Amino acid sequence: MALGMMLALLGGTMVAIQNTFNANVKQKVGAWATTTLVLGLGFLASLLAGLSFEGTNLFDFEAESWFWFSGIIGVGVVLSVTQGVQQLGPGYAISLVMVSQISFALLWDTLGWFGLEQVPFSWMKALGVVMIGSGILLFQLGGRRAEQVSKKEMAG
Repeated sequence: MALGMMLALLGGTMVAIQNTFNANVKQKVGAWATTTLVLGLGFLASLLAGLSFEGTNLFDFEAESWFWFSGIIGVGVVLSVTQGVQQLGPGYAISLVMVSQISFALLWDTLGWFGLEQVPFSWMKALGVVMIGSGILLFQLGGRRAEQVSKKEMAG
């Protein structure tokens, strides 16, 4: 369990870094070029790593045909999050991504969608999502207030 938690935290760190980098790239070349670069390099890196670690077994698996389209969903992820980070800043944008992920994960777990084992709904989980959303609201409002005070001090 500790390893899983460490990997999840590492993944979250990498998502924040990647999306910050992506937003900076997007400023130079645009959204579609950024998405192509990110997913193209990701494809190349994962293909080479997969072949190195698994050999030709990399392609030996069975899955529902609709699972194969997750890479296409990745295009929407990169486009949406990259633009969100550029417009909102990484802290706020990634926080909203996190609340969205947790909310939909709760829904899909509860309904047992996408081949997941159905997990009973609990109001504590729903309250947790609301609390995280409230924390993001406080995070964002606190930042805006400090920004407004700073602007007033500079103007005055």
